[in-house]
Amino acid sequence: MSGLCSKVLVIEDEALIGMLLEDMLQDIGCEHVELVPRFAEGMQAAESGDFDLAVLDVNLDGVNSFPIADRLIDRHIPLVFATGYGSVGMDPRYAHIPTLQKPFFFSDLERVVRQALAID
Repeated sequence: MSGLCSKVLVIEDEALIGMLLEDMLQDIGCEHVELVPRFAEGMQAAESGDFDLAVLDVNLDGVNSFPIADRLIDRHIPLVFATGYGSVGMDPRYAHIPTLQKPFFFSDLERVVRQALAID
């Protein structure tokens, strides 16, 4: 599978999870993945980057990432939340955003990416 999306922003503070997401996203057809580990870098990328999709860890080293999500939403960049808490602890404002619960399988990631991009 190729050409699912050109450029994906992954904001994840756990290096191993970030690298896993990068590999899996490329395997499902995302051509380029930019991995960002910190809130400030994530916000900067969300404000100025040209992305088809973002995968956003909800908790970035103890900092809530919802302001980054708000910026991505303002810029009409589809996003997926990734969290160890699933949708249980999510703010209701984001109920429409696909949520990937850690740990996850390849099929889970592919499903939420397709959902975020509105691809059947």
